[in-house]
Amino acid sequence: MKKIIIILGLITAVISTVAIASDLVIESKTQTFNEKDNKIIFKDDVKVHLDDLHIVGDKADVSVTKNNKLDTATFYDKPYAVQIQSNKKREVKANILKLSLINKVIKAEGEAQSTITEGNKPIAIITSDIQEYDTKTNVMTATGGVVIKYNDVETFSDKAVIRTSSKGDIEKLDLYGHAKVQEKVNNAQADHFSYDAVKDEIYSEGNTMSHTELEGGIPLIVRGRYQQYSKKQNIFNASGNVRVWYDDYYAKGPKMTVYPDKITNKFNEIYFTGRSFINQGARTIYADKIKMILKPKDFFAEGNTRTIIRNVQAEENEGKLK
Repeated sequence: MKKIIIILGLITAVISTVAIASDLVIESKTQTFNEKDNKIIFKDDVKVHLDDLHIVGDKADVSVTKNNKLDTATFYDKPYAVQIQSNKKREVKANILKLSLINKVIKAEGEAQSTITEGNKPIAIITSDIQEYDTKTNVMTATGGVVIKYNDVETFSDKAVIRTSSKGDIEKLDLYGHAKVQEKVNNAQADHFSYDAVKDEIYSEGNTMSHTELEGGIPLIVRGRYQQYSKKQNIFNASGNVRVWYDDYYAKGPKMTVYPDKITNKFNEIYFTGRSFINQGARTIYADKIKMILKPKDFFAEGNTRTIIRNVQAEENEGKLK
């Protein structure tokens, strides 16, 4: 989870919405007006310039309102849009691109793909069925098989919503529906992921699972209804039928908090509060509070403690027969 929040921060740091200005310039080999449909039709080598946004395609049309105002520009046959700001380039490809000149919304439909390049290096690629950029609210929404790639990291979800400030700074990233985040051997799953860039925190809810490999390659697996990680504090919380697997430990309780080691700053202490239990081999210990130490491996239990050792008599008899 710790590595995942860092990666999500990097992904959202390079994604922003496209600003639309009021001036629209369209070039093409032929232009015709259809009064019946109230559309201006452009064909062959269509080039559109809208402030720092440029679109290239073979065919486009612009609908006109009854007041003779331009409404929506639609580009067909796999058009290509590009926006260059400073050393960053944003490219969008899709089967169809739509520009709402009234609402200031760009919509990419069918095999939509956005690529963000810094210098000559692609740093993020977003693919989905549909992508929509609302420049009034500074929100990008991608739906349908959403995949975000950043170096070795991939996110998968049914829907992604990216919110930015008026200056283009990322404020929040949400992944909805069968959401997954994968980074080499670390991964997480949930019905909903939410990354708050202002607080530098990640939240997940609904069938959550996080898998993190700790020192020595031993995985720490956590499941629950809700999980939260604060990068600033380096503290991880989980609640709602929390289950934890680590080496031969298995623990369960209503609420759990993981704290880092004071010297190494790596996760090392796991605290369960509420009636919980920890299982190790044949032993199961119940208590109101349980503290698990990962290195060196140990645990402490307090409050109405109860220990159950399974099949102890059978083990003793087996030892005598030998």
